[in-house]
Amino acid sequence: MTAPRCPRSPRARQRGVVLLLCLVVLVILMAAGVAVIRSMNASLFTAGNLAFKRDLVNQGEQALSTVLAQFGPGGALANATATDQPALNYKASMLPANAQGIPTALLDDSTFSAVGTAADLPGATPDVTIRYVVDRLCATTGAAVTTGCVQSVGAPPGGTAGTLRPSAPTATVYRLSARVTGPRNTQVFVQSSITKPD
Repeated sequence: MTAPRCPRSPRARQRGVVLLLCLVVLVILMAAGVAVIRSMNASLFTAGNLAFKRDLVNQGEQALSTVLAQFGPGGALANATATDQPALNYKASMLPANAQGIPTALLDDSTFSAVGTAADLPGATPDVTIRYVVDRLCATTGAAVTTGCVQSVGAPPGGTAGTLRPSAPTATVYRLSARVTGPRNTQVFVQSSITKPD
């Protein structure tokens, strides 16, 4: 007669399945942790770029205040707007532009020298420069005419019903385009429209 066998202990039946399952879960958690870290880095990078762009746009507003002073009373462009003024980066006719509406003179330094000769404006920090051009939105130089120029029509003055109102004043539209160049040759383009009564 043979001796009865002892049943196997539970320890003998383990095959390492729990260990394998734990390793798979750890790998998944590690991959998720790496993805979260990368996502945070990308978000910080994007937020930094947006702040950098906003700063360059804000610095580009210096070109607008410079040009508004030139168009103001006693300014260099207050009266002489029918002829080109290269020393003021002013063109009396519309400049050729790319598909986005940016004058090609700002995109290429050799083309810019044919339009303007004024020095670039310094930015708030030493590594920022602002280059701008102003062009009158007319087909040709000379006196502004309604058929060849983009003009803004102001609202007629108020009056009572039945009275004749004078015709609304017209104003020629000028386009200010600025290129702000920052660190690492980053560029931001800013445009504004300016009207000046004829």
